[in-house]
Amino acid sequence: MSAQRQEIVRRLAAPDIAARKGGEPIVCLTAYTAPVAAVLDEACDLLLVGDSLGMVVHGLPNTVGVTLEMMILHGQAVMRSTRRAMVVVDMPFGSYEGEPETAYANAARIMKETGAQAVKVESGPTVPATIDYLVKRGIPVMGHVGLRPQAILVDGGFKAKGRTDVERERVLAEARATAEAGAFSVVVEGVAEDLAREVTAAIAVPTIGIGASAGCDGQILVTDDMLGLFDWTPKFVRRYADLKGEIAEAARRYAADVKARTFPGEAETYFAKKQG
Repeated sequence: MSAQRQEIVRRLAAPDIAARKGGEPIVCLTAYTAPVAAVLDEACDLLLVGDSLGMVVHGLPNTVGVTLEMMILHGQAVMRSTRRAMVVVDMPFGSYEGEPETAYANAARIMKETGAQAVKVESGPTVPATIDYLVKRGIPVMGHVGLRPQAILVDGGFKAKGRTDVERERVLAEARATAEAGAFSVVVEGVAEDLAREVTAAIAVPTIGIGASAGCDGQILVTDDMLGLFDWTPKFVRRYADLKGEIAEAARRYAADVKARTFPGEAETYFAKKQG
């Protein structure tokens, strides 16, 4: 046994996040890979293995083509490299909208194969009953209302929600139903500031905003957007870095050194050992 006791860090869980309602804002970011997740772990309360990985990592046009296997693979990578932040894995399109029993089988597979602490579902009108079914069987669930990326084919694009009275009432009703079904928190995406505040006041669990103002109980962004890895980002994103520019400059410098035969240099080269 090692003489030096290893520090024990307790990973945050659903009750910890739920208890933050109305308190210190909850810090969330997306994570898809082991090295990035390891860097984010210290700063974040919650890391979401979002199905946005289909677009961010795999170059898909939207999230509809993401599979359960893809979510599990990336969930495993994130879990391996983190030890503090709660890890939530998105359930992809088609994995939970049918019979609750099928949703449970898919959610249980995610939990077993990744070790994550919860799953997330987009809270359409038929989903609260499934959330209730999952929670009663031991699976913590995060909901998602407002702009729902998996509904892009119905909506005809990524469009902000709650701009009409009918839409506002639908978002409010779905948020209430999601919370009442047992979700420990609800992502609120792409809605006006006053609606985000109304949703936050109307439900007893934390709201996590993305394009929903500072009135929510916490915030989440797609990490790659926040780091400036794309030419275009949505209005609600603040760029905290320009990694695309830094990567491009590093690649140019590398290419120039290779062409000038200054890389590899002596410091990066192996030499035979001297004999005798």
